[in-house]
Amino acid sequence: MDKRKKGSPTELRLMLISSCGPSQFLLTNYILGREAFTKDITSISECTKNTGVLSGRRVAVINAPNIYDKGICQVKREMELRKSKCLCSPGPHAFLVTFDLEKISKNEMKTPKMMMERYGRHFLRHCIVLLAYGGNLELPALEDRVEKTDWLLRDLIEQYGGRFHIFSKNWRDRRSDRELLKKIERMVASLGGAFFSSRTFQKADEYVKKEEKRLKKQREGEIEKAWVEMEKQYIAEELYQQKDAYIANVGAEIRAMAEMDNGWLRTSLARGLGTGLVVGAVMGALFGSIEGPGGMVLYGIIGGAVGGSAGGTAQVAVEHMEDRVAPPARLNFNSIFINRFFANTRPC
Repeated sequence: MDKRKKGSPTELRLMLISSCGPSQFLLTNYILGREAFTKDITSISECTKNTGVLSGRRVAVINAPNIYDKGICQVKREMELRKSKCLCSPGPHAFLVTFDLEKISKNEMKTPKMMMERYGRHFLRHCIVLLAYGGNLELPALEDRVEKTDWLLRDLIEQYGGRFHIFSKNWRDRRSDRELLKKIERMVASLGGAFFSSRTFQKADEYVKKEEKRLKKQREGEIEKAWVEMEKQYIAEELYQQKDAYIANVGAEIRAMAEMDNGWLRTSLARGLGTGLVVGAVMGALFGSIEGPGGMVLYGIIGGAVGGSAGGTAQVAVEHMEDRVAPPARLNFNSIFINRFFANTRPC
């Protein structure tokens, strides 16, 4: 079951989601008020996190690969999904689901269900639809189109709770940035000031904190040495200011390292890959034995590669079940494994 927790009012954590194209990267630039992504970027293969200020409010913006990006295999996609949860730990205040206003397709209607499978049933409560627009129509005319004439788009927005905002593809156009912040803050306030969480977000937070603790202990000697040096150079109030600034910088550095590399990211996928690799190699060798020793080696290698990919996919399939509502008491693992394996047609 998903849980909602109180978050810090000082920084909003925003997770951006897009099905395809450059819309989420245009939105990132718009929110930050700077060009974090160049205009020619339409996809990314790894998650990113940028911080900045939106209309006076500190924000952290997390980007992940587009949902329908065909250049990324299933195992890699799921790994980046996990990483995005670590980057957004302990959970996002809002999911900003982005589309190009001029390129909405019927395929986009599938994204709400897909996202609920990834994040849990309460996901839609924390969503706002963001529509990128680069034309000359004024905002009132665009909003009228969304609300009264474009029924496909209206139906899509209703699936996300009816909340939407239109933003300019030109990030220098700041006319509606305050309105966007108000909409996000209003939604968060309606949820009791809560950020989104689920079992896997809680797991991500737990492992990030463990890694932070490990890294801090590892750097205790370095920090103590730095303090000794500061005490030689500064006195009284200035010394305390320098120490506070140093600790804040080291803490931010350690936090960033823990979000990008921790025990959950290192081991969870490796278990699935390792299991699949062994099982696949054994099964491949058995089939290959029909053709003799050479066949055993060849089919063993092929089986190991395919099994590794399928094993990784099966591992993340089981993890997704943790975020679903009322999972059955007994999971048919063979069914999960087979369905997810044959859905993954692109090798890593």
